[in-house]
Amino acid sequence: MYENLLAGVSTDLWIGGQWRVASDGARFDVEDPATERTVTTVASASVEDCLAAVDAAQAAFGPWAAKTPRERGEVLRRCFEIMMREKERLAKLITLENGKGLEDSRAEAAYAAEFFRWNAEEAVRVIGQTSTAPASGAHIVTSYKPAGVSLLVTPWNFPAAMATRKIGPALAAGCTVVVKPASATPLTMLALMPILEEAGVPPGVVNVVPSQKSGEVVSAMLQDIRVRVISFTGSTQVGRVLLKEAAHNVVKPSMELGGNAPFIVFEDADIDAAIEGAMIAKMRNMGEACTAANRFYVHADVAEEFSARMTARMAALKMGNGLTEGVAVGPLVNRSTRDKVESLVADAVAKGAKVTTGGKRGDGPGYFYPPTVLTDVPDTADLVWEEIFGPVAAIQTFTDEDAMIAQCNRSEYGLASYVYTRDLGRGMRVAGRLETGMVGLNRGIVSDPAAPFGGVKQSGLGREGSKEGVMEYLETQYVSVIW
Repeated sequence: MYENLLAGVSTDLWIGGQWRVASDGARFDVEDPATERTVTTVASASVEDCLAAVDAAQAAFGPWAAKTPRERGEVLRRCFEIMMREKERLAKLITLENGKGLEDSRAEAAYAAEFFRWNAEEAVRVIGQTSTAPASGAHIVTSYKPAGVSLLVTPWNFPAAMATRKIGPALAAGCTVVVKPASATPLTMLALMPILEEAGVPPGVVNVVPSQKSGEVVSAMLQDIRVRVISFTGSTQVGRVLLKEAAHNVVKPSMELGGNAPFIVFEDADIDAAIEGAMIAKMRNMGEACTAANRFYVHADVAEEFSARMTARMAALKMGNGLTEGVAVGPLVNRSTRDKVESLVADAVAKGAKVTTGGKRGDGPGYFYPPTVLTDVPDTADLVWEEIFGPVAAIQTFTDEDAMIAQCNRSEYGLASYVYTRDLGRGMRVAGRLETGMVGLNRGIVSDPAAPFGGVKQSGLGREGSKEGVMEYLETQYVSVIW
């Protein structure tokens, strides 16, 4: 039943511009989360395979770095154009292995392609500078050089966008890469390889090594002195482990880790706009996003209206197989994710939270969990402090601005936050006080290829997107000269 969706998708390793089976013949299953059936099997890279990918990336590094910025930019521009041509096919593949609805997957495919277009333009804007040393009079000539082979470890929740958000700036900078996609969703990354090849990406510049031995193979690559950058998107727990591994060879890290985003609604907010923003911030990718609104802090004066309207909107969402047109809520990615959401809701209810819609999963196949709204959520509930990563809105009320902001900042995470108020001065003041790397002020989405994406505290290091994304893959060199 999956043949048409998998047409033209290789399930082997992509190393040095060629498809290869795993050296030990190992393979693993890829599951359809809507049916719990095996879609196909994919080659599982060994340490030997991954080091071969590093070999290929190192061999390709010199020639790729030597290309002019315009040449690299033109290749990335073609990647964008071909990816947009293939958008519908990629969207269906994303839905097949990830579960999200087709509308969501189409948006991801377009968003993912945009990282190629943005970085095609950034490739030609890596500009150094010249100044004069005040004391010696020597000229300080500063330039930027590609760092080298880069290891990209991507998550399952945005299998296309999290790949291109890393590949785009790395290639723009002149680096070559080895990509380790998430085992739950490797097919989209593999499907991108013919697109990059058609666009003119030379063999060895991008290599893809799916593997179920994630810890073992990533550790082996980090121990290879030729790997100079690691970019990881995933949990804070795994990020801490990788930072320790990277320290051994002083590998430059870029870490986009967990989040626990507060969504704040003041008494003067435009409730229509706040509800629309809340639906985006909460339900994009069914809540399986590090930027997802996790904790809703709604002023007591508007809490009843906001909760009632949020409940009505969430209850109206159609749930089912994401490949069916019109379905807004597909399955969560796997059993453990679904079970965690179920456990967090049960804990909150046991501690006094009230369910206004959803709250119980069905008995059929697939990892479905219904859109759920909880009110009267106590601070002691686990979901106030843990990432929910599912379609659950947990609403609390406030009256005191200072106390509410202190509560927002108690989290160890600091990725994104959302603020709704008609008072722009208050909005900017509150944004400045929130300990997060990104703030959506009267907006329910913060992600944009042109913006610096990243967090503070336990939410990570470095930035992706914007001009800062390319800098993660560059090293600064200065020449002192008198002429």
